[in-house]
Amino acid sequence: MQSAVKTPQEYFDNLPEDRRQGMNNLRKAILDNLPEGYVEVMAYGMPGYVIPHSIYPNGYHCDPKLPLGLISIASQKNFIALYHMGMYSNPELLNWFVAEFPKHTKYKLDMGKSCVRFKKTDDIPYALIGELTARVSVDDWISWYEKALKR
Repeated sequence: MQSAVKTPQEYFDNLPEDRRQGMNNLRKAILDNLPEGYVEVMAYGMPGYVIPHSIYPNGYHCDPKLPLGLISIASQKNFIALYHMGMYSNPELLNWFVAEFPKHTKYKLDMGKSCVRFKKTDDIPYALIGELTARVSVDDWISWYEKALKR
């Protein structure tokens, strides 16, 4: 479910009441731990945390007009989603997250390649998401991304 809103704040202001607190807590966990250089934007109809063109002029290879994204979050129809491209491209980061997840919640991990799904807001391990966010510097993400492109 992509949103037509123009700013992240507008996105959060327009969330359904039952999702608003959980999404705002998720946003806070990310923003409080976001390494220097990333910025919050709207991308693909959801809030995203990206490396701006001022730092990485090449942008995203599929559409160079877009900045290089690392994290996106969305309130989908049946769940809240966290998309983290670092886990998709770096097996060590993925393995760390999968191992840490059960230490932070009683719920089973519901995950695709880069998407972690939370059916209820009390499913979300905010401290773990904050730690995941802090683990990927701008330089790390550019390095991992460019290495993946060369394959």
